[in-house]
Amino acid sequence: MDNAIEMKQIKKSFGNNQVLKSVDFTLKKGSIHALLGENGTGKSTLMNILTGLLSYDDGQIEIENGYQIAFIHQELSLVNDLNIYENLFLGRELRKGLLLDRKLMMEKAAEVLTSIKVDLKPETLVANLSASQKQLVEICHALLQESKVIIMDEPTSSLSDVEIENLFQVMRKLKAKGISIIFISHKLGEVLEICDEYTIMRNGQVVAKGTVTPDLTKEEISLMMVGKQLAAFKHESSKQIGPVILEVSNLTKEKQYSQINLKVKQGEIIGITGLMGDGRSELFASVAGANYPYSGQIRLAGKELNLRTTTQAVAAGIAYLPKNRKENAVIADLDISDNMLVTVLNKLRGRLLLNKNQEQTEFERYCQQFNIKYGDKNDLITTLSGGNQQKVILARALTTRPKVVILDNPTQGVDIGARTEIYQQLQELARQQVSLIILSNEFDEIYKNCDRVYVMYQGRIQKELRHDQLTEAKVLYYAMGGQDKEESKHGKTN
Repeated sequence: MDNAIEMKQIKKSFGNNQVLKSVDFTLKKGSIHALLGENGTGKSTLMNILTGLLSYDDGQIEIENGYQIAFIHQELSLVNDLNIYENLFLGRELRKGLLLDRKLMMEKAAEVLTSIKVDLKPETLVANLSASQKQLVEICHALLQESKVIIMDEPTSSLSDVEIENLFQVMRKLKAKGISIIFISHKLGEVLEICDEYTIMRNGQVVAKGTVTPDLTKEEISLMMVGKQLAAFKHESSKQIGPVILEVSNLTKEKQYSQINLKVKQGEIIGITGLMGDGRSELFASVAGANYPYSGQIRLAGKELNLRTTTQAVAAGIAYLPKNRKENAVIADLDISDNMLVTVLNKLRGRLLLNKNQEQTEFERYCQQFNIKYGDKNDLITTLSGGNQQKVILARALTTRPKVVILDNPTQGVDIGARTEIYQQLQELARQQVSLIILSNEFDEIYKNCDRVYVMYQGRIQKELRHDQLTEAKVLYYAMGGQDKEESKHGKTN
């Protein structure tokens, strides 16, 4: 058998909703295969069936004898409070008699880390790892299970360009060892770079499949995914920009960021970019009241704020979409509606009971605005695809009618069509004089949306660039610590 996996005519329904309609999917041995489609097209359902997490109604699955399958989800499943080797052996610990054989587990963890050239110590606490390092630990976990097929769901959504290239090197090594990889991603440039084949789904069906060739383009893939030509989205330079609304002066938090000075005007879209670990997430968590204490000043509309909690920030007019949706934003035990409206439920309450009509109106407005696909608003938010979860959390940030919105990695796990929809909504908010701050690694996202960009390096602002000064090479130069010639002669000042 030349194929690692063959799925034939797979059907799956949830109630009256047919999610998969006679889907065929073939994975060759030792290949990297892109599984593509917009959010809610059935990709995750198909993979959950493949791994046995879900049953299927009809069809046939053939897996090469002895092939183990590992699924590395977009929201990583590592336990932050355990170290690397404890995570790698969680639930199948090695023992010497009645006692845990920690020495042997550390040795085997070190072996698998070394096998893919990961420079980490087995006893390192997972909470101290970067997003890319956590991805690599998940891969090590799959290798320890002797998995011959690894499913990667949006593995690069939180990684910098350097970290993505490191991950791709590991993927190529795995491929060379005969391991097959299913690569689920909305970043089409990465698909063209790393993948051998592709399968594209739309509305629960396979609409295209083929080989990734040098003449295949992102535009061709997006057309097959969406079923129509997407309107080109460009930066809007003609919108009205008002006076300064947010001003940060000498903001400092030890070991995170230092001497930050920046201004944001009404209706302006500001980009904050750099390499992973540059301090931008910690900086704007402080501005959003989620990272106290700090020194320095934050002023909103001329009034100095001392933000100790996100509740204070929301009351002042600052909304916040944090990164790492699973850990910091999604409330897994609440339904879709409550997740969206949780920050404004008190305002929607009557004297004793929730104003259900007002709640329903507000919920439907944002679902329509962001084209959120859902079954029932009372379903748990975890029943939604990752992209639709992200839209719900984005809508939550807007329910308080903020003056300033901070968006940390706003299109994480969001498909190409939905990205355009979100970008259009952000531009519309800016036209309404809402100020937006976008934290992103992706140059394309920064370039399409932002009027000005601050590039950070090691916790400091390295350079401020107008939109007409933006190039990918220039941003990368400053993100890696590059300086202007005059500054390098006379010393850098922030």
